[in-house]
Amino acid sequence: MTLTVYIFSVAAALVTLIVVIDLLRRRRLRERHAIWWLVAGIMALLVSLVPQVLIWAAAVVGVEVPLNLVFFVSLAVLFLVCIQHSVELTALEAKTRALAERLALLELELRDDTSSDEAGPTSVP
Repeated sequence: MTLTVYIFSVAAALVTLIVVIDLLRRRRLRERHAIWWLVAGIMALLVSLVPQVLIWAAAVVGVEVPLNLVFFVSLAVLFLVCIQHSVELTALEAKTRALAERLALLELELRDDTSSDEAGPTSVP
């Protein structure tokens, strides 16, 4: 690995970690979403600082080309992020549907109360 590639990879990993931490600090990213990005950034920083770790991990897993392991792990992390977002989207859709139904019932109740008030007082025998 050349010095330029080494510096670029370390800088990219550090920028990723800094951006995720800054988004967390500003409350623009929730902790449960940041976990995967922090794990990916820390792994990228580790592999950038000590490239032999990637070669060792590839040998342990049985992957002949270490870069293929990087692609596989990256794809797996993105897949898990997509699953996490799908689960949360499904939950939010259910909550939205329940809120819309509740709002419709409240509007109907309000309309019924308003129309009964406009009809005037009912005579009591």
